[in-house]
Amino acid sequence: DHIFEKVNPEMEKLGYECKCLGGGKIEHNSKDKKIRVFGLSTGYGKADHSVTVELLKKEYADYEITWSDDKK
Repeated sequence: DHIFEKVNPEMEKLGYECKCLGGGKIEHNSKDKKIRVFGLSTGYGKADHSVTVELLKKEYADYEITWSDDKK
């Protein structure tokens, strides 16, 4: 929630209406070109990690990107 609370006011200034659909963590290993999406937000619950992975694949096409419901 810390990121959303910081970013949301700036987005609203630009005319956007934002809603947090959930959270989680991203582990980025640039050496091995791996990204792992997992976990949840205690305040917002779990995001749809499959959506996050599809967005990451556009920017990190040469990475192995995975997700799980694991908390750690």
